[in-house]
Amino acid sequence: MRRAFFLIVQAGIAIAAALFLVEHPGSVTIEWLGYQAHTEMGVLVLAVLIIIVAAALFYRAWRALLGAPGSIARNRSQSRRMRGYQALTQGMVAVAAGDVESASKLSRKADTLLDEPPLTMLLAAQAAQLHGDDSAAARYFERMLERSETEFLALRGLLSQAMRDDDHLRALELAQRARAIRPMTPWVIRTCLELEVRMRRWVEAQDSLVAAQRAGLIDADTARRQKTAVLIERSREAEAAENLDAAQSLAHQATGLSPLFVPAVLREAHMLERTERPRQAAKLIEKTWPKAAHPDLAEIYLRLDRDEDPLVRLRRAERLYALAPGEPESGLVLARAQIGAEHWAQARETLKALVDRAPSRRALRTMADLEHGESHDAEAARSWLLRADSAGPDEAWVCQACGSVLPVWSAVCTHCGAFDTIVWTKPVAAMHLPFHGAEPTAGSTLPPPG
Repeated sequence: MRRAFFLIVQAGIAIAAALFLVEHPGSVTIEWLGYQAHTEMGVLVLAVLIIIVAAALFYRAWRALLGAPGSIARNRSQSRRMRGYQALTQGMVAVAAGDVESASKLSRKADTLLDEPPLTMLLAAQAAQLHGDDSAAARYFERMLERSETEFLALRGLLSQAMRDDDHLRALELAQRARAIRPMTPWVIRTCLELEVRMRRWVEAQDSLVAAQRAGLIDADTARRQKTAVLIERSREAEAAENLDAAQSLAHQATGLSPLFVPAVLREAHMLERTERPRQAAKLIEKTWPKAAHPDLAEIYLRLDRDEDPLVRLRRAERLYALAPGEPESGLVLARAQIGAEHWAQARETLKALVDRAPSRRALRTMADLEHGESHDAEAARSWLLRADSAGPDEAWVCQACGSVLPVWSAVCTHCGAFDTIVWTKPVAAMHLPFHGAEPTAGSTLPPPG
């Protein structure tokens, strides 16, 4: 619009000038080298304009003639680049399609036509990977590491190779280097966290969880639960190193994050017991029991007095039962303590109410123990055991990723290596647990770092 406006203005000025010359024709006399020339003013102006236009055209033709070699070279270079980019694009498509022969051929063609190593090296590396030549692909990626514009791509390629080769240490180094370049890239954060958990690098894993939450990869509840799991494992490692103060502090941080998470409460109660603070351990369990009753919590609670007297244990069981009388676990703890104290009638009454309301396998087996202990009635005990065998499985620590039943909780499944997948629930199939340990020895549930 603006350009059209200026053209109209220029045309108007030219017309006005022409009209002015028509109305005021005038004459011009030119004397030069003894010659005289007489003409009208309009003719002189027209001649001057013709000379100016001719000079401009001559200048442009002269410039074009002088620049012809360079222009031809630029056109050839542009054509070469276009053919190179076409080969590069087709090569990427061939890689995506898994066409090894075409990918290799197009990679060589793009490398010949394009003087851009960052792009051609990437295609060459991918073509080498597709061909199964990992050593050649690694060489290309190593060369790409030397350039800042391709370093991140090279790290991803080398990381993929290291993960495929199960070289977790190398993979973690590469992932952390990639994270230093682009700290908020989702796949980088996920890879770092996965490798740190797999290698039991719990401090680093804790930092990765913070980054994952900040990047929106996990929600607040998941982040809190996983941070709690990491703190528990850090506490176990500190205890294994005989750093009891650190172990206790980390366990306390875990319960601070998740006050009703049974593994966290177990860990802190265990550390309070080990550091000679039974009253604090008892208060912690009493606070947790009404909302998260668990047999391992009861196991620790009943032994806190270090008194094997059955009557002392019974009094503690009664105190625990009073905190949550409607909870089946409370009734089971009380019944076992009553059997231990040989309060047979009370135990039978407690168990009868429990079996009528929640006939779990553990409750039915406890009833068999009662028959054995009170009257040595083997037939009655056998009847209860048969009924227990036909009952559904009791709750246990179950990995939701692989379905394995584990004797104790850990942040990482010892069977499949999944992180944050173990929950207290009924397994799909009944499985016998070798023991019901309250709190494992530090590090005992984890396989060697790999």
